[in-house]
Amino acid sequence: MSMIPGKPSINAFPVKIPTFFLFFILYIFIFPLLVFGMPRIKIIDYDEAEGELKQVYDEVIQKRGKLAEIHKIHSLNPQSMLDHVQLYLTIMFNKSPLHRAQREMIAVVVSEANKCKYCQVHHGEALKHLWRDEEKVQLLREDYTKVELPPKDKLLCDLAYTMTLFPASMEVNALMDQLKELGTTDREILDATLVISYFNFVNRIVLGLGVEVESDTGGYKYD
Repeated sequence: MSMIPGKPSINAFPVKIPTFFLFFILYIFIFPLLVFGMPRIKIIDYDEAEGELKQVYDEVIQKRGKLAEIHKIHSLNPQSMLDHVQLYLTIMFNKSPLHRAQREMIAVVVSEANKCKYCQVHHGEALKHLWRDEEKVQLLREDYTKVELPPKDKLLCDLAYTMTLFPASMEVNALMDQLKELGTTDREILDATLVISYFNFVNRIVLGLGVEVESDTGGYKYD
């Protein structure tokens, strides 16, 4: 009982929160953060964008079909967003002796090696569009060594994986020599290395800044 006259004990009216209500709070507010995470820096969404940022967002939408979270993570530095998109388009879409599917295949292998789900999902979607084989793409994500691929593509995957995890390894040189034995040109090796390097760069932006996977990862320009 309270020692102060007229003041009830702190235990006189115990507050009981229903268990179902606690689970509801956890499910609605906490669980999504644990599963999807959240960006570690401020993001300015399209609806809030003004001036230069709004112009950059509109340009990105025109070039890519829609905005992605990897674009919006640059929102505090709009010029870096434009430069990033241009680098991406140059490496992944410009004329190259490497086919689009080969470049997206490399992107998925690098992202799997780095455990970057965001890029695995996005570039898995692009590869589904190009390969027209969802099961093959899923297997590539799980274990590329189990996918039936042409010898050159298999070596490109080996190069992507090895250069990502062991860039100074002598195995990198050995894989490049094997590619050349199959008739792979220096230009193809350069372009493969650019794709590998680009996705190591992007994977670290995603993982370092906590970029979230969107609920809808399709609808971009893949051709």
